[in-house]
Amino acid sequence: QVQLVESGGRLVQTGHSLQLSCAVSGRTASNYYIGWFRQAPGKEREFVSAIAWSRVGAGGTIYADSVRGRFSISRANSENIMYLQMSSLKPEDTAVYYCAASQGLLLVPQSRNAYAYWGQGTQVTVSS
Repeated sequence: QVQLVESGGRLVQTGHSLQLSCAVSGRTASNYYIGWFRQAPGKEREFVSAIAWSRVGAGGTIYADSVRGRFSISRANSENIMYLQMSSLKPEDTAVYYCAASQGLLLVPQSRNAYAYWGQGTQVTVSS
């Protein structure tokens, strides 16, 4: 089955950039989306971004309104690694960031319920 391992989270200053990585293994055609969610203390896990694995470069990316224009999702063309490039970081971006893989055909990629596989998370802290 799908295995997801996040990395790259650390403490950064407001306005700086950070890149997160998600190593993906065991993915099948049923895992149409690979995405990023985040969860801050005391808050629910929220959608950040997702990518249609087989449609890179063909409009297969989705972003939450809160990160659109600042974050960019992509994947390596020679490795099974997904990236989240984060720019202009704000303290509000502080959270544990999770990599996830969807399962099924009838999906709402912004919904947590679409994802059956999750990584353990990586902490991103943005200080002012």
